[in-house]
Amino acid sequence: MLDIRRLRLLRELKVRGTLASVATALNFSPSSVSQQLALLEKEVGVPLLRKTGRRVTLTPQAEILVDHAAGILDAMERAEADLAESLTTVTGTVRVAVFQSAALALMPDALTILGRDYPEVRIEMTQREPETALYETWARDFDLVIAEQYPGHAAPRYPGLDRVQLTTDAIHLAVPGGEPGGGTVPGGEPGGGEIRSLADTASRAWVMEPRGAASRHWAEQACRRAGFEPDVRYETADLQAQIRLIESGNAVGLMPELVWTGRTPTVRLLALPGRPRRTIFTSAREAGSQRPAILACREVLERTARLVA
Repeated sequence: MLDIRRLRLLRELKVRGTLASVATALNFSPSSVSQQLALLEKEVGVPLLRKTGRRVTLTPQAEILVDHAAGILDAMERAEADLAESLTTVTGTVRVAVFQSAALALMPDALTILGRDYPEVRIEMTQREPETALYETWARDFDLVIAEQYPGHAAPRYPGLDRVQLTTDAIHLAVPGGEPGGGTVPGGEPGGGEIRSLADTASRAWVMEPRGAASRHWAEQACRRAGFEPDVRYETADLQAQIRLIESGNAVGLMPELVWTGRTPTVRLLALPGRPRRTIFTSAREAGSQRPAILACREVLERTARLVA
């Protein structure tokens, strides 16, 4: 009979690409992973790995086993969910991946409600960019991900991951000015003239997220549709750092409305053409999505999202 733990290691190699990555993800040593996969080869009696330079690739027979391993892991996850559902108390750990603005706007209240209504549920939260978090949830590093999707820019989809919408929020052009302390510059912003539209920022310095982020791609496209290439002088995924650069008059940027939950904007927010909105959603593996702890987490997140909408 095949060893399930070794089958999982083979699938992890398919998902993560290298023995070192598998070892890091599962807290093993690379030599231990190699030994276990060698034992699996002996069990099945056919080669499973082929050396390609410094890396190893899977043989066609290994690919067959990987497909079966995925089904076995899904079946085990469904069994765990059914077992948990049979209990009278909602318990267990939910590993949640979340991007920054959702972590700031949704998670504090959600964690308070979960602690009150579901005291035996443990939430472990990690900040991740949505594209990475969706992949890592599919790879079983997380149980639930809160992710985002910009208009006309579909978030990645992975087999076996569901998708449930939480809320939407408006995206604004953020420029210096606003409440006291918000970096108001007499006569407008540095660079000359007051900004009234996206086109007026053509000669301004911009702050955006690093290349590769969906928000960055969407922001660049918005500027190009307005007739100019943005002068991106500052790159940071930290929205709080972006806000400070805009407050101080050093940059302009595009800012989602959710980031201002619970506080007054300290920059001037202008509507964009078409009044675009970002979609915020959760994803979980379908095999484990009915686990009571995950259902409880989603229910509380939906409740929290309605409060801040």
